[in-house]
Amino acid sequence: MTTHSIEHHPDLAEMRTRFERVTSTPAAQAVEALALITGLYLAASPWIAGFSVLGALAVNNLITGLAYCVCMSGLGSAYERTHAMAWTAVGLGAWTIVAPWVIAGNVDTTRTVVNNVITGAVALCLALVMAGMAGRERTA
Repeated sequence: MTTHSIEHHPDLAEMRTRFERVTSTPAAQAVEALALITGLYLAASPWIAGFSVLGALAVNNLITGLAYCVCMSGLGSAYERTHAMAWTAVGLGAWTIVAPWVIAGNVDTTRTVVNNVITGAVALCLALVMAGMAGRERTA
């Protein structure tokens, strides 16, 4: 019985080369840096924006922000091994947008909603850009 390893498939080497070419661009590295800043801001946002009194939402933002950082870190240098995590980051961005209503229920502070909607939208867009880079070829 012979076993075939995917590691020796000719398409795998080409795909790794393409991922490396795309993610080594300054644009890809900028997206990763902005994503890490966004995740760190999301983690600290309850204290920056002043809604840390909403305990569950503050803890949610802290955990979600750190998870977003973990998902988006390393994508610029090891995209071929971590690109699926960008799709997880898309989910985290979407969750950030709806979290004030789901967790805090009747949110009475505009800054809480505005903070999470804007931060979540930025996180969502950055994750979508990173996830979409797999199919993009570097030009000139």
